[in-house]
Amino acid sequence: MNDAASDHFGNWPGMILFMLVFSVFVLFTPFYQKSQRKPASAYLAFVIAFALEMFGVPFSMYVLAWLFGSTLPDGILWGHTLNQYIGEAGVIIGAVLMLAGALMVFFGWRTIYKRYWSQEEGRGELVTEGIYRYIRHPQYTGFFLITLGMMFDWLTLPMLILWPILMLLYYRLARREEADMEREFGNAYREYKAHTGMFFPRLRPAKEQTTRRRTA
Repeated sequence: MNDAASDHFGNWPGMILFMLVFSVFVLFTPFYQKSQRKPASAYLAFVIAFALEMFGVPFSMYVLAWLFGSTLPDGILWGHTLNQYIGEAGVIIGAVLMLAGALMVFFGWRTIYKRYWSQEEGRGELVTEGIYRYIRHPQYTGFFLITLGMMFDWLTLPMLILWPILMLLYYRLARREEADMEREFGNAYREYKAHTGMFFPRLRPAKEQTTRRRTA
């Protein structure tokens, strides 16, 4: 185990602080359906895995040492992920991704709160302003970026396993929510959907919507 990596371990206050800070983002997503609990639980498990292995116990290093012997092979599953390849730039990339994700979670929540939760009870409206002008699920994109940034900073075996599961759970949740929105708002939501991306901005309207306008 190299000294640069070992300096991180055993920092239990740092681990707890990191888990608390990044777990707070879950509170910015309203739990109006039970289907949101599994993705949120997967995100929390990802955060705990990252914090535990970066500040607490190097679980992945022990596994690799058991597999390859006392001498660990060159790789990216311990220490700062890209440090041996591009130096501190890897840490900066991870930090930028995490910051961008945190901002997307916050601004997505802020737009919903200002437009929906401040409305009179029972008056749900389709939110299409702010960051929602460009993507339909900015908060989920935020979680993608936060967790991706963590992997750029400090990749571990549990994170490699959890990340695809996390992505799949949030994708399925987004599809389920969009089906609910179509039932509630009908053509208004389908029109909005044609001009926005699910997780990233769409460069052009959906083909079926464009074709329909040209033939109308």
